[in-house]
Amino acid sequence: MQTGYIAMIGAGLAVILCGYLAGSIPTALWLGKALRGIDIREHGSGNAGATNAVRVLGWKAGIFVLIIDMGKGLLATTVLWRIAIQLGGSQSSQIQPVVWQITAGCAAVFGHIFSLFARFRGGKGVGTAAGLFLGLAPWQTALSLLVFAMIVWRTRIVSLGSMIGALSLPVALLVTKYGLGRPIPGITLAFAGALVLIILYTHRANLKRLVQGEEKTIV
Repeated sequence: MQTGYIAMIGAGLAVILCGYLAGSIPTALWLGKALRGIDIREHGSGNAGATNAVRVLGWKAGIFVLIIDMGKGLLATTVLWRIAIQLGGSQSSQIQPVVWQITAGCAAVFGHIFSLFARFRGGKGVGTAAGLFLGLAPWQTALSLLVFAMIVWRTRIVSLGSMIGALSLPVALLVTKYGLGRPIPGITLAFAGALVLIILYTHRANLKRLVQGEEKTIV
């Protein structure tokens, strides 16, 4: 019994570490250095994410950054949690897969925001979080991404699209569970709500600029 618990702890630590390291890959930072020899955090909005990559490096580079950043979250929730099951053995299989998925995904988002390879100054985690939820709830996340795209298209303000898109995700999950009667784990709903709070927190400066009418738009 004790050996089983030790195995589960080891598996949990392993998947947290793998998720964190995957999330820590500073795509925008490395691409900025590779293309122009600059630290992207010293230009534009100062953020190491896809939006600032569009402003500083161009839209092609920005799309590349977004795809990779989303891929980090998707990788964590579709592959890395399985590593934890393997490492943990039979005792780990008693834990709901969604718990492992969320654990790995959270680690990836945390790694993106506090990147080990960028002196713990990464991006805001929106792209990685979107990839995370693509692994957990694909069509609800796709709907949220559509909301994001529509807001950005209408306003040209990415931060506003990010926050409204994030808010639309728990709404879509609630409608799926209580409106359509489809099974959605309670932990997924709770996590979606918590992630919205995290995204709002990482966008607190953007919220202030939005209120003051000073938020930057994309061209």
